[in-house]
Amino acid sequence: MSQFTARSVDRRLLMDRSVAGRRAMRLPQPDVPVAPLPGASMLRKELELPELSELELVRYFSLLSQLNFSIDTNFYPLGSCTMKYNPKLNDEMASLPGLSDIHPLQDGATVQGALRIMFELQEALGEITGLPGVCLSPLAGAQGEYAGLLVARAYHRSRNDLKRTVALIPDSAHGTNPASAAMAGLEVVTVPSDKNGNIDVQALRQHVDERTAVFMLTLPSTVGLFDPSILEITKTIHDAGGLVYADGANLNALLGLTRLGDLGFDIAHSNLHKTFSTPHGGGGPGAGPVLVSEALRRFLPTPVVQRADNQYRLAAPADSVGRLNGFHGSFGILVRAYTYIRTMGLEGMRQISENAIINANYIQVRLKSDYDLAFAGRYSMHEVVFSARKQKAKGASALDVAKRLIDYGVHPPTMYFPLIVPEALMVEPTETESKETLDQFIAIMQKIAREAEDTPEVLKSAPHDTPNSRLNEAAAARTPYLRWRRDGVAPAQSSAPAGVDAGDRR
Repeated sequence: MSQFTARSVDRRLLMDRSVAGRRAMRLPQPDVPVAPLPGASMLRKELELPELSELELVRYFSLLSQLNFSIDTNFYPLGSCTMKYNPKLNDEMASLPGLSDIHPLQDGATVQGALRIMFELQEALGEITGLPGVCLSPLAGAQGEYAGLLVARAYHRSRNDLKRTVALIPDSAHGTNPASAAMAGLEVVTVPSDKNGNIDVQALRQHVDERTAVFMLTLPSTVGLFDPSILEITKTIHDAGGLVYADGANLNALLGLTRLGDLGFDIAHSNLHKTFSTPHGGGGPGAGPVLVSEALRRFLPTPVVQRADNQYRLAAPADSVGRLNGFHGSFGILVRAYTYIRTMGLEGMRQISENAIINANYIQVRLKSDYDLAFAGRYSMHEVVFSARKQKAKGASALDVAKRLIDYGVHPPTMYFPLIVPEALMVEPTETESKETLDQFIAIMQKIAREAEDTPEVLKSAPHDTPNSRLNEAAAARTPYLRWRRDGVAPAQSSAPAGVDAGDRR
């Protein structure tokens, strides 16, 4: 069960704990001139600040830290996000003074070690993926997508092939794919999947023409399958003059087994905060380097790290699409990914994927009689997609299954994605989980399946053993109640819909 119950957790906010006159600390007398306060127009007199003792303050933030869910505390099978364990060695290396205490505006001569790390990471990612042109600056996978699509457009424009303005995208794609394509000024055309969950090659051929700029494809796909027609697909696009883009979110299944460049991909991005074990979740930090074939290297964003005469420097590619952000990327994440790659080595890269695939298929085989498989008869790659159709027929949806998992101390898998799978539950165990953990997860999922048969109302009201019961997530997103009020009542302009307890959304 969850380590905390609703009865044992003190839910009072800082302001709820406040008692006039209490102090957690006293500031020393300033040893510099006291600066004047901003003008009255900049001050908000209606804001109250909490007054607490040091003990109350420490207890409050310690409690919050204990309520955090992370891969360091429990199983986190969030499909398509690769929530693998982050070795503490990675954090230790990123915390070294020579790497953590430098500034991106320092003269290059004073940060040669940092630039060498970036250069060697570029080389390693190029070798792992078979795409030798690498820019590390994108701050997330979505920005990596955007960068790659800008490179594709720049390539076609350099050839005066201005009519190529269409991005072909599978109906199973991550939502960022069409969004990134639209931001890059491309028209999005959807390509359907076939009955086996792979690309419908005949439908693809009907869409490919002289306007095709790029085909964006996730491999393995978001349904956890390696498309057996991938070589035919990339050849079809190339024969028509287009480029093939790989969404690298699922690279955790390919390391050491095959390379995107060898399969015919021209552009990709790699989510370092997924595949290479760096911290992920809660909105960041992230890193999504863009990787391209040799022919596209000159269009990469700036900067890239180059080596000449045993010196490293930041440089702009000849026909760069420009700068994507203020500096050179999430450097701390780059150091962690570099450490992970150097620690694992080539043989370790292969073991990562092999173990991830074994773990996913172990879960698939053990649970396929309890939950429907998205596409029966197909072995998974690194993640397996179930459908809760069977449970839905009994009155318990995929959402209910996910919420019930929380009661057992397991983070829910990805729900309702990919969109082509009804009542989808996407489970990615990663390679870092033990068989004992997988067996425990399987037993919990089997118990929840029995509950859905016998007492579906238990699932529909879950979670039961958490500080907050199930919230109205739509209302929390659309009409958030973000400010503390002494009476605990939401302001009229953001009142909660009927049936929603505003106090639960504080």
